[in-house]
This record gives sequence, C-alpha cells and structure tokens, in this order.
Amino acid sequence: MSSDAPVPVSNSRVVLPRTAVPFGIDDPVEHARTELKAALAAIEQKANVPRRVAFAVDEGIDKARGFQRRHPAATAVAVVVGAVAVGAAVWGFVRLYTR
Repeated sequence: MSSDAPVPVSNSRVVLPRTAVPFGIDDPVEHARTELKAALAAIEQKANVPRRVAFAVDEGIDKARGFQRRHPAATAVAVVVGAVAVGAAVWGFVRLYTR
C-alpha cells in the first residue's frame, strides 16, 4: 500500500485511485476486503504528514520559480527585503538577550 499509483479496475479501462471502491463486486468478502483496503489507503494518505509537507513545499518552490521567471526584479527585491527582515529579527533578539 505504499504506492500512490492508481489501481486498474478489472475488465475495464477506467483507472480508479487507491482510495476508491469499484462497483460491481458481487462477493461480499471481496467487497469488504476492497473497502478495507481503500479505507487503509485513505488513512495512510491523510496521516502521512511528511509526504503532504513535501508535496506542499514542492508546489511552493514551483510557484516561486514561476514568479522568478516572470518577475526577476521583484524577486530580487523580495529576497533583499526578506534578508533584511531576518537580519533585523536576529539583531533584535540578540540585543534583547544581551540586556
């Protein structure tokens, strides 16, 4: 269950995600197993915080790179302002700590 790849449905060209239960399963035991497998996959997907954080970080990096390609001057200004803000925060913390 560690793969995020969709599972192909038998006798069909429709590809379902791992968290879906296909229609047409007549055997109650097989249906229960499929529901359990889908529920466990959904729980794994929802509870896997490191993977979700990594996905969000990758999306943020892609957005930042796109912004940098479209607006290089604004990106340079944002980097300088960010560096000044971090420097001022560190300076303020050190000043408060040494008093």
